[in-house]
Amino acid sequence: MVLIIRGRSFEWGKRTYLMGVLNVTPDSFSDGGEFNTPDAALVQAQAMVTAGADIIDVGGQSTRPGAEQITLIEELERVVSTLQVLRQEIPVPISVDTTRAVVASAAIEAGADMVNDISGGTFDPEMFTTVAKSAVPIILMHIRGNPQTMQQMTDYPDVMAEIQSFLATQIEKAIAAGIEQERIIIDPGIGFAKNYEQNLEIFRRLRSLNSLDCPILVGPSRKNFIGRILNQPDPRARVWGTAAACCAAIFNGADILRVHDVKEMQDVSLVGDALFRY
Repeated sequence: MVLIIRGRSFEWGKRTYLMGVLNVTPDSFSDGGEFNTPDAALVQAQAMVTAGADIIDVGGQSTRPGAEQITLIEELERVVSTLQVLRQEIPVPISVDTTRAVVASAAIEAGADMVNDISGGTFDPEMFTTVAKSAVPIILMHIRGNPQTMQQMTDYPDVMAEIQSFLATQIEKAIAAGIEQERIIIDPGIGFAKNYEQNLEIFRRLRSLNSLDCPILVGPSRKNFIGRILNQPDPRARVWGTAAACCAAIFNGADILRVHDVKEMQDVSLVGDALFRY
């Protein structure tokens, strides 16, 4: 399977691709306020591309547990102003991390190449038709509730069965709206309405998502389950724990890793690919 984005070939199964996280927010859990001006965002995006990022993921709305929803105008201003600067300088595909169809549409017009929807298309009924009209790829993530409520919604009889069922339903809806299956990427949603044990189980059973016939993105970077294992409250000090989680994701079939520390995870991916993709 090959997906072409901005003239670049993504050959699923051949190697691991890295999506660099670029939060242009004041309140994201590990880097809030660091890159929330267009100039600072550009410097960080350039550094991530130099380090090996295959995609830059721009988000204007924090999705950390407990995050408050900002207004549509605020999200548009953050995302569009950043993309207008990035698109002139960044050669790799750029993703917009949003659950709002209006933001997705404006971002695509400003140069975004794909949409990363943490709600899997459930928060905004117009998302699938918007993406279909633009003919860009979409990432569908599993979640319950929203960032304010999700960590009170972790009661699953079987977490992987629920993730698989949810994603299968959303893939079907996306295709019905006109999105080609080849343009759909799935994400089990590490840390989104999942407790510690469930996050670990997702890694162990990740290959069960292969039945959905879509590339798999995993986003373990700096997350709380790593902090619990390491007894490390500072998300930025969880680089080595993130590296171990990324290696496990590669071993279990992840195609894309969404990470903050691109340089370090590039090394992890190169070694992981040499060990596990042969």
